[in-house]
Amino acid sequence: MKFVARKLYYLLFACLVGVAAAAASAQTPELEAPRALAALEQGLAAEMGVGIRRNAPLAIRLYCDAAITGSAEGFFRIGRILARGPAHLRNPALANAYLAQAVQLGHHGAIDYFDESVPFAPLDGDCSKLEVAPITEPFDLDGYLAGLSPTRRRVADLIRRHAARSGVDVRIALAVAMAESNLDTLAVSPKNAQGVMQLIPGTQERFGVVDAFDPESNIRGGLAYLRWLKSRFDGDWPLVVAAYNAGEGSVDRYQGIPPFRETQAYVRRVLFFAGQASRPGI
Repeated sequence: MKFVARKLYYLLFACLVGVAAAAASAQTPELEAPRALAALEQGLAAEMGVGIRRNAPLAIRLYCDAAITGSAEGFFRIGRILARGPAHLRNPALANAYLAQAVQLGHHGAIDYFDESVPFAPLDGDCSKLEVAPITEPFDLDGYLAGLSPTRRRVADLIRRHAARSGVDVRIALAVAMAESNLDTLAVSPKNAQGVMQLIPGTQERFGVVDAFDPESNIRGGLAYLRWLKSRFDGDWPLVVAAYNAGEGSVDRYQGIPPFRETQAYVRRVLFFAGQASRPGI
């Protein structure tokens, strides 16, 4: 009975969270999208120190990128760190709020981390404004890639080789592939984007990709698109990355990086992985 009461309390609170929870709930089908899964995998590497140094604030930021897409697991992992992570990051009241979001999205295991001795903290929108500590260290791209499986390291080597020949910044190319699928050659999104570079069928046809699940063909297609966008936006990589995510039409329409939370988080993450400075406001 205590478990049921706690669950009902969580669900009641989640209903009161308001627009932010409703918006996240509407995106629940994106939970298994490769971009969300990639952010979760990268966040876990930062949290556990796999290939890169342990960095809980970075883990929270990456989990937030997943949460922005509506990932219950992303909300849960933020709440878990705030509840039981490093002492200087703990915030039980805020942890309760993120855990409640996770429960509202169907993550029943989050209930076990709830601290009944403290109230819920209010959430200001979603986690995009959560700054538990500044990220001061550059991302160790080579270290992260070295910690992946041999199969994914081979994919990274393909990207390095073809990017160098195609005129696309190698680190940008790797960062895009990491943000899109975390180098998963079989990834398929709910919108039918496919393979390492997550190419939709129209983009595959446009750039001559015959087999989207052949990593070399997919990478060539993705790099051809990046090279075309580089020319289209005069080498402005933040705009190139934004267009890769949201389409060049959206970048034209907003005359810059579109004001979509997922696109802005995507651009920030790709530029961070690639070692480039982010634009103010994203």
